[in-house]
Amino acid sequence: MSKNRSLRSITFLVVIAGLAAAIFQTKAQTVGAATNRTSRTSFKFSFGSGKVQPGYTRILPTTVYTKELGYGFEPAANVTAFDRGGDEPLRSGFITSDKPFYFSVALPEGNYRVTVTLGDKDGESDATVKAELRRLMLEKVHTTTGKLEMRTFIVNIRTPRISTGGEVKLKDREKTTEIGAWDDKLTLEFNGARPCVCSLEISRADDVPTVYLLGDSTVCDQPREPWDSWGQMLTRFLKPDIAVANHAESGESVASSLSARRFDKVFSLMKPGDYLLMQFGHNDMKNKSPGALESYKSDLKHLVAETRKRGGIPVLVTSMERKNGVEKDTLGEYPETVRQVAKEDNVTLIDLHAMSRALYKALGQDIDKAFQDGTHHNNYGSYELAQCIVDGIRQSKLDLAKHIVDDFHGFDPSHPDSVENFVMPASPESFGASPLSTAAKPDGS
Repeated sequence: MSKNRSLRSITFLVVIAGLAAAIFQTKAQTVGAATNRTSRTSFKFSFGSGKVQPGYTRILPTTVYTKELGYGFEPAANVTAFDRGGDEPLRSGFITSDKPFYFSVALPEGNYRVTVTLGDKDGESDATVKAELRRLMLEKVHTTTGKLEMRTFIVNIRTPRISTGGEVKLKDREKTTEIGAWDDKLTLEFNGARPCVCSLEISRADDVPTVYLLGDSTVCDQPREPWDSWGQMLTRFLKPDIAVANHAESGESVASSLSARRFDKVFSLMKPGDYLLMQFGHNDMKNKSPGALESYKSDLKHLVAETRKRGGIPVLVTSMERKNGVEKDTLGEYPETVRQVAKEDNVTLIDLHAMSRALYKALGQDIDKAFQDGTHHNNYGSYELAQCIVDGIRQSKLDLAKHIVDDFHGFDPSHPDSVENFVMPASPESFGASPLSTAAKPDGS
């Protein structure tokens, strides 16, 4: 073999070794990035084209969410970046839009403390912030020119997996239009006349108690306008020292939620001091088999006991009436059965059934403006019902009442808020590539 040929062979081997090393390094970096993405629980983002403070990640309009990156704007976000100058990095730049937009961050299941800075040094800002499936976190945060507002709230995110084994049996709608409630990321919706987002900080919040919700379509996080439920409005009325985990789902009864392992999921996560609010009845009453009501009562008692076994605090909620139930009750003996369980087992009761009838009577001819159909509510109706729930918590003398926001001063359902003055920015009709406009009306009636 000639000397030149030997050198060429050696060079070829070196190149191949180099390529192999580069491929191995790239794969290692990819695996490392993916591992870091799925295990990381804290982030600091600086929005806009201004200065970036050390430790923060710059977010520009081109920062689009991908699984590899693990954070960014969801598709179709039409945002603009600004740099107002100055020496304060978190105040100099921001991102805004004249249309609502989504920003997502991949995170493991759990509760997260989210702090957002809103405002514009050279203009006004108006922002409403929702999380996951339209959970109202911040309502109409207005800042004047030169003023910035830093607000904090707690968001719960979850997956179907159950730590004790198996997973929640999801409905088809939960795998499509409602997937945002079950995926492995936190999604924030920035809405309002002119939301100016300067910065965003996210950190794990294992130190806060959790309020778990289980129930039907009148409680769950509805994915699209104009449908809405009190469970997704409740978050607006609680301080940033407690989480709300809404595990309710359209069409559910107590029995079906047990069968789908929704209660197993909640109990696998529950810590001493956590709360479980249960509201069922609308779908349970459709079971006309002998002993259905007795089974309903037995299941509620069992769930109360299981909650207490884990150190949790059960709260029973009677179902609100349907639109045509103002003068004549449509729920049969089910609300009274819930009252019986509360009395017999010494459980805190929120009598939403009674409060809703007072609310509907007070609305009079405006009652249609609270409903989307004969059972389900719109933003206004669910907002009023959420205040009924919060006032029930306030009167319950539970420690949960200390978590109610300071600007809530009680609510009398006989004197509801003005329908004409109520404004809630509508969420977009699509989330990423999943068009919510194709979603059917909520299950149940």
